[in-house]
Amino acid sequence: MVATDIDLHTDTPDPDDPIFALHRGGKMAIAATVPLRNAQDLAMSYTPGVAKVCEAIAADPALAHDYTWVSNTVAVITDGTAVLGLGDIGPAASMPVMEGKAVLFKQFGGVDAIPVALDTTDVDEIVETIVRLAPTFGGINLEDISSPRCFEIERQLIERLEIPVFHDDQHGTAVVTLAALINAARVTDRELDDVKVVISGAGAAGVAIMKILQTAGVRKIAVVDRSGVIHPGREGLDVVKSGIAEATAPWARPGTIDDALDGADVFIGVSGGTIPEAAVASMAPDSIVFAMANPNPEVHPDIAHKYARIVATGRSDFPNQINNVLVFPGIFRGALDVRATRISEGMKLAAANAIADLVGDDLSETYVIPSPFDPRVASAVARAVTDTARREGLARRPY
Repeated sequence: MVATDIDLHTDTPDPDDPIFALHRGGKMAIAATVPLRNAQDLAMSYTPGVAKVCEAIAADPALAHDYTWVSNTVAVITDGTAVLGLGDIGPAASMPVMEGKAVLFKQFGGVDAIPVALDTTDVDEIVETIVRLAPTFGGINLEDISSPRCFEIERQLIERLEIPVFHDDQHGTAVVTLAALINAARVTDRELDDVKVVISGAGAAGVAIMKILQTAGVRKIAVVDRSGVIHPGREGLDVVKSGIAEATAPWARPGTIDDALDGADVFIGVSGGTIPEAAVASMAPDSIVFAMANPNPEVHPDIAHKYARIVATGRSDFPNQINNVLVFPGIFRGALDVRATRISEGMKLAAANAIADLVGDDLSETYVIPSPFDPRVASAVARAVTDTARREGLARRPY
């Protein structure tokens, strides 16, 4: 997502650096949506007029969606333990990223978002805090929370809240990856149920990608971590990796990343590691390489293009940028519009297909995924989400 001519390595603010200049004072602000020109405006928007609205909501809490910001506001919540490629930098240092996420929500989906950085890494404390904050928001976007804690936090919040809860590092990444793979398979004349996929990385994104690909019909998946392919019988697996081993048992075999890539059709990198050129060269003809680590892809595109027919990264300075911004603004736009109680697997699949379909007749090796600046994306995703929510009975606003 960052152009190559931007220096990312600095610890001290440089007043002449345009990046620090842009961030001074933060990247967002709160703005009123009603006028306050005179005493009458004040009396209607605050006391005494506001009491009438408060009493109506007290009698029917659902009216908060009609008469407060709840219907269009999402909390972007982190504990700062897994921020971009920076890792565990803490809540204060995570705020520039959370503000940036909130700006993207507004720019691309028209959704108001409030960044919230929590000064705790305890799962129960995070869950309890969010549950208590929930009446303020129409949805919860979890962000940059380390694995495996992120899985349990999301699971508990989905169980306890009746508003959408979405961990973007998992599901946003998974949706946009599936969208790109749908089109890459079309270009290379492959069927999803026959492609051999290797996923490098068993964290939040890797697990979610594995699950959504399986839901979409992909059967042959191997997931690799630092110790090699995750498979049944491998010692030292935690609960999450044991689940991966079970889910991929029909295809995954013991071995290294090099072993797994031999003859594979698709490489999906969400690990930040480095893949040897020889391993890429051993993949099947017309292979597909999604090297999505930022800022340094697992395989540099110049190397990948020697052997692969389709190459995608997470960066904006190469073709085929696989970027979560194609997903979360539209998913929340659609979920908020119908007051969905949750975001289902069906809604995620519908979002992926909607993104893939936007490429249309322009589909090519260098264009398997729309640009983040394509103005059609958020509305297409939102329509797919609302239609699916209504069909699945998850919409509290059916029309």
